[in-house]
Amino acid sequence: MRPGIQHLRRVEGLALRRSIHAKRNVHMSKIQNASVASLPPAAASPSHMVSRPSSIPQVSALDRIPTSSVLRSYLITSISSSPPLLSACFAILRRMLDSKSTLMNIDKNRLLNWLLKTTFYAQFCAGETQKEVQQNTTAAKTNLGYDGIILEFALEVLEGEGGEATADGEATERAIEIWRKGMLETVQMTSPGDFIGLKWSGLGPYALRLLKEQRDPTPSMERAILEACDAAAAKKVALLPGAEEEVTNAGIDQWTLKLQQRYNKAELGRVIMYSTYQAYLKSTPAKLGRHLALAQKDGYILGVKLVRGAYLASEPRHLIWSTKEETDKCYDALAESLLKRKYSEVVQPVHGSEAFPHIDVVLATHNHESVRKAQAIRNEQASRGEELVRLAYAQLQGMADEISCELVQAGEAQDAGNTDAPRVFKCMTWGTTTECLNYLLRRAAENRDAASRTEDTRKAMGKELWRRAKTVAGLE
Repeated sequence: MRPGIQHLRRVEGLALRRSIHAKRNVHMSKIQNASVASLPPAAASPSHMVSRPSSIPQVSALDRIPTSSVLRSYLITSISSSPPLLSACFAILRRMLDSKSTLMNIDKNRLLNWLLKTTFYAQFCAGETQKEVQQNTTAAKTNLGYDGIILEFALEVLEGEGGEATADGEATERAIEIWRKGMLETVQMTSPGDFIGLKWSGLGPYALRLLKEQRDPTPSMERAILEACDAAAAKKVALLPGAEEEVTNAGIDQWTLKLQQRYNKAELGRVIMYSTYQAYLKSTPAKLGRHLALAQKDGYILGVKLVRGAYLASEPRHLIWSTKEETDKCYDALAESLLKRKYSEVVQPVHGSEAFPHIDVVLATHNHESVRKAQAIRNEQASRGEELVRLAYAQLQGMADEISCELVQAGEAQDAGNTDAPRVFKCMTWGTTTECLNYLLRRAAENRDAASRTEDTRKAMGKELWRRAKTVAGLE
């Protein structure tokens, strides 16, 4: 990568952030905020919080979110953080979606459609039409201050649906065309610098079979994939394929690394295609080491999206770390190696090579402590004037808003010469109410353990509602 390119990125990003927040007239550069991104490196842990002068009012990081959205988040996270309530809610929504009754059909019953669209749909989704999506994503950037969005098409084709999984059957070709059109529409709805989420299995049952057998996509699939990638590259939008169950991940890696080599040219200075790495798998550190070596050898920028992983209920237990603490430790160690661009005891070089490739990183996490640790590393690097890895933080829309808003608020208060201004992205789905609810239910069923980990957000939203109530009553 050319010298100074990371500095230019930082300057460009800061200029955009200042422009956005100048329009909103909510710049907080004088606020002494104790959030993770504004802490000096030595004080980045919760036990070393910065004291605030009593003359400066404390501004809640969640203050930028409308009260109606805070209340909706509190109610929905109260459901999702309670396993009995979550299971009951799943059952009710599934019955609605499967019902043949006009009264229970959410596409025909306007009242039911409105109820769902103003609750679950509004919490997690971006819109049904291009106009709705652009309105909501623009609001996420200008009103809430996010740097961008990760947009994902809701409609997908799964194993056992739409006919027999054959290489040249009508069902396979139909699934490919649905995926192709959906991806191209999604590219149209995004802006330069945004991300697009995708699932390779959305290409249909035969694609899922190919992934499990570690075989290349069919010619029709490859044409659709390259068309989507070319469109994203032309618009300077990056693609984030999701990891799935381990039985398919080797095939997914095979597809994505070929595309990384094709699109992530070092001379272009940015990543178009990423790969996703799940920290709860014991094999991930070694796999990441191999992929880093390949990127260094072949001269491309490795795109790394780091997640904890969510298929706890379906993965063989011997593949996964025994405890959450081990997964957390692995995640933080992987993030540290990536941000410092240094091999470690966890991420070891292949064949003894110490050369570390250029990388772009997305830390997709709802874990507050992991964000704090990562941003402490970034602040220390910035204070020393080091060149920084291109980094984005990502959280799902409607989840972990307390983390996202804290990062945004802290970024507004930063002097970019001394500390890092974090880039924050929200992941949201677009499609009809029925498509999105089907999508959300499938993801929640796959990630049931992760879906219930919303207790921190519930508490944060409850605290924010209480703060606002006291303000209205004149008690604060």
